Amino acid sequence: VGSVKYAKVVLSLDAETVSLLKDGVNFKKDPENGKCYIIYKGTEGFKACRNQCKHQGGLFIKDIEDLGGRTVKCTKHNWKLNLSTMKYVNPPDSFLQDELEVEILDDGGLRLVELSPLDPWLADPREPLQLKEGEVKVTYLTHACMELQLGQRRFMFDPWLKGPAFARGWWLLHESPADALDRLCAADLIYISHMHSDHLSYPTLKVLSERRPDAPIYVGDTSRPVFWYLEQSKVQLTNINVVPFGVWQNVDEHLRFMIMMDGVHPEMDTCIIVEYKGHMILNTVDCTRPNGGRLPQNVDLMMSDFAGGASGFPMTFYGGKYSDSWKATFIKNERKKLLNYKAQLVKSLQPKIYCPFAGYFVEAHPSDRYIKETNVKNGADALNAQINNLTSDIKTWTPKPGAVLDLGLALTDPTNSEAITNPPASAKIYKDNWDFDLYVDELNRAISCEIFKHPNWIQFYYTWAGFQNYNLVVRMIETDDNFEPHPLGCDYLVDFLDLSFPTTIPDREHSYLELKNRVGVMRHVVVHGGLWDDLYIGFQNRISRDPDIYHHK
Repeated sequence: VGSVKYAKVVLSLDAETVSLLKDGVNFKKDPENGKCYIIYKGTEGFKACRNQCKHQGGLFIKDIEDLGGRTVKCTKHNWKLNLSTMKYVNPPDSFLQDELEVEILDDGGLRLVELSPLDPWLADPREPLQLKEGEVKVTYLTHACMELQLGQRRFMFDPWLKGPAFARGWWLLHESPADALDRLCAADLIYISHMHSDHLSYPTLKVLSERRPDAPIYVGDTSRPVFWYLEQSKVQLTNINVVPFGVWQNVDEHLRFMIMMDGVHPEMDTCIIVEYKGHMILNTVDCTRPNGGRLPQNVDLMMSDFAGGASGFPMTFYGGKYSDSWKATFIKNERKKLLNYKAQLVKSLQPKIYCPFAGYFVEAHPSDRYIKETNVKNGADALNAQINNLTSDIKTWTPKPGAVLDLGLALTDPTNSEAITNPPASAKIYKDNWDFDLYVDELNRAISCEIFKHPNWIQFYYTWAGFQNYNLVVRMIETDDNFEPHPLGCDYLVDFLDLSFPTTIPDREHSYLELKNRVGVMRHVVVHGGLWDDLYIGFQNRISRDPDIYHHK
């Protein structure tokens, strides 16, 4: 399926315009639709691409720091693209830009041609059938967890229903309905979008494995397997199905689904289209550029993340420019950019109904109060208001835990107040008790593990991890909850160029990172071979870097 491509001419220039193209970077706009392109004229001829950054779709401008006239810089996050190689140079070692074919015509004119695969959801299209009241119901449970009732079947997305995520950094904001775990255990299909613990929650799945280990779970065929940790976790699940991207999976005559990959994190992130009787529900989850930015128009229901704040940057950074006021300004601007990006994306896709979700977490542990106060997130209502300002054709829904959308009613009459059933007024919306000690004590038990009595555990661990041949020196300080050195903690250097463990900082030129990691979380990650995302996305460390650049690797 992937090899079928169709060619589309996206821009034509006449001979005179071509003769006026200067060496290096040329920005060109299609006068008809306003779309922007970049044409690079080099010694080898022409190269071209869309004027669109691969990260979040920002526009490129000339990079004034580049005297060679080859690179452009994105106005959103300062990513840089070298047009002579079509490689991104900031962040280094990261992405390739998608190129357009350049056709030179006999009369000296030029055409830019885009080769695109056919959109996979258009394979075998189905006419939408009328939905009865009660036939398709969408229930919001908490965070990114939705239950879809589609005729006789129940499909659940990303169940995180108990315990923390990212070690001990994220806790559920919303109190899910009392029967949420029962619903999970009764689901006919469960989709887990990616390996992060606010979507793949082992405390939640432990309950499922005890009650129904053969529940059918579906994940995309990412190069980093979603369930890489399953054996270690001791959670017994026996019906995990890895599904190829971009292919309809038929469940029964009316129900099918398709999993697609993310353009920015294809090794990890996925999104999904579910179709019932010709009605499409699109869930882009956490994808930065879902399906590389190609998505179906006019779906019946679209849901996506919206909140931001799902990263340690810049809250956990110290030194240099990272004052509280710089962070506050940066976060405010960053959230605004994200809100605009999501609103424009929704407007461009014109779904009939839109629901923001997957941003409902809180840094509830008392030791993370600074993060909770600094890491201001977008509100779902603010995004919906912005969408309603841009267009009047999209019905927006801010879900409360336990709220139910009846898709048939909402499509027949978007103004029908009975299309959405909210939880009773007495229902508890926000969580106020998280069993902190239960989970934090378990992490801290790692501190006294036998392995840490051996001084060579450090060398053993980093050799096992295998990251090297990169000019980076890291100082690692194990700390208490306040990021002060822990009495039992280690303080050591790792030189990743040759994977050595020097006692003093090398005197050659190198990138330097200083990490202060909470000892319980760090050692739990070491013992279990876990992801450093637990430390970074979970706000469990403090970071200083010199020079202050982002290392994509």
